[in-house]
This record gives sequence, C-alpha cells and structure tokens, in this order.
Amino acid sequence: MKQGKFRISENKKLTPSTYMMKLEGDVSAVKVPGQFINIRLDGHFLRRPISVCDVNIEDPANGTGTVTIIYKVLGRGTEEMSCMTPGTELDVLTGLGYGFDIRDAGDMPLLVGGGVGIPPLYLTAKMMESFGTPPVVILGFNSKEEMFLVEDFIALKCSIIVATADGSVGVKGTVVDAFKELMKLPNAAISHFYACGPEAMLKALYKAAYEEAGISGQLSFEERMGCGFGACMGCSIETKNGPKRICKDGPVLRTEEILW
Repeated sequence: MKQGKFRISENKKLTPSTYMMKLEGDVSAVKVPGQFINIRLDGHFLRRPISVCDVNIEDPANGTGTVTIIYKVLGRGTEEMSCMTPGTELDVLTGLGYGFDIRDAGDMPLLVGGGVGIPPLYLTAKMMESFGTPPVVILGFNSKEEMFLVEDFIALKCSIIVATADGSVGVKGTVVDAFKELMKLPNAAISHFYACGPEAMLKALYKAAYEEAGISGQLSFEERMGCGFGACMGCSIETKNGPKRICKDGPVLRTEEILW
C-alpha cells in the first residue's frame, strides 16, 4: 500500500451515470488486476474505494504513471467526484487488496462482469492478451445506453458477448443467461473464470459455472469498507477458511473457499 498525491488528468462521462477518471502519480504499488484504490474526499469521513480499470507506468525509474478508474454516481461523494476538473489533486491510497491471479487462466479463460464490476476486468484482459491468451468476455448491462468499455475489450482481441436486461443489445437477460448460451457451443472449453459484479450476479454465476459446470474461478466481492487496508475489520466475511477481510484478504476470493 502507498499513500500519495494524484492529479486528475481526465474526468469524463461515459454513460448517464458512469464516469471515467484518469489520475497521474506514483502507481508502482498497483501490481495485479483486481486491486483497488481508496480516495480521500474533503468533507467525508470515509474514503471511496474504487477498482482499478487500467494502469500505465510511464517512468519505471520512479513508478510514476496513470491509473484509470470507472465509477458510478451513487451518492454525494461520487457526485462530487463527477464534477472534479483536470488539475485537481487527490489524496489516494494505492495497491490495496488481493487481486486476480492470471496464472490460473489456462487456454480459454472467461471474464464475466456486470455494470461497474466490469472495469477491473479490463486490466485483467489486457494482461492476459499481453501473454498471448485473449479471454472470452461476457459483459452485462441494463440497456444499450449504459454500455461502456465494449470497444476497448474488442481492441484487446477478446471474444465479446454482451447481455442486456432489456434485450436492446446482445443476449436478452443476465450474464448468467449469456454464460449458459456460451456453454452450449461445442468449442466452449472454459478453463477458468474471473468475475466481478453485484453479489446476486456472483452467486448465480457461482452456481452455474462452479457447481453445475465444474469450472473453478475467482470472484471479486464488494463490501462496505471503513479503513480499506485491513485495520478496522469492518468488511470481514465468513469463508470456508475462516473470516476474511474483503479489503485486505480480498476482494478476490476463489470458488473453493466461498460460503454463501
């Protein structure tokens, strides 16, 4: 974990309620996809934890570069973030959390994301593509108007399946419906899956992919956090291996250890 000052270089609207922010600073603590940063906002007691979408180290000698986040306006804090302009400085904790282990990807990895659970999968796909294994990606949205990052995944040579709740694009339904359609294909030999999204989505995917199809995977969980680095124990959940802190021991947990 590192604490430092970051400068906003870009902050733009992607959908009616979703924004992309790019921050410049010391990004050397961001090591693996699935980690998150924690942003301090003036006038708010708790920091805002947000998953890392992308990271680029521009000067390896001192670790400086850019980190990209995508966030949804859900309350007063994120609403204030949406109005911040380039040049604004923020106090940020980086390198937080235990992320995805792409060494388990295998020959045909699958990434599954819903809504604002999609951003950390972009860096995951980017790293997989750099190793010569572009994944299959299922992206879930409520509607066409809420879609983002689809073209970015396509640029990484990923095989993309989009699911929308209203059927305006792709498979009508959830990412789990899209997963079940994918598994009907004769060449769908999924080796390992990685997922991030709402708990209801993760639970349904766990049942379909792990319990029914026998595919092991890694799931990134969301939980309300106090400190964000394991001191307060406020985000602890029970697993088969005992209690774990989502901020410190997660947010990524393996299917073999999850208790619902």
